[in-house]
Amino acid sequence: MPDCTVYYNPSCSKCRALLALLDERGIAPQLIDCLQTPPTDAELRRLVDLLGVEAVQLLRRESPDYAALEFGNSQPDAGGIVAALHRFPQLLQRPVVVRGDRALVARPPERALDLFRDARG
Repeated sequence: MPDCTVYYNPSCSKCRALLALLDERGIAPQLIDCLQTPPTDAELRRLVDLLGVEAVQLLRRESPDYAALEFGNSQPDAGGIVAALHRFPQLLQRPVVVRGDRALVARPPERALDLFRDARG
């Protein structure tokens, strides 16, 4: 059974750094290439729920596709985030790490270690 799930892009340097960090610590993730296999609406809703107030971090706001969504200066709500990622899967910020009932956007990659501190010290 994997220690966690990582939504990643193999060509992303932050994702590669995260995977190396996890490997160094013997953490075996289930990998989901978010461009080859975009998360389903149900998976996106779960990520939004797990992230709570930090869910807006799932969106790559610097992308031209984000501007096409016309959120303006307002923060999208949970439904808006899911709809945006359904329409533009490439907007999913990465890497996203899920462990049990906790998730985070691992930027910087070392941030992911917070999910393992309780179990591995």
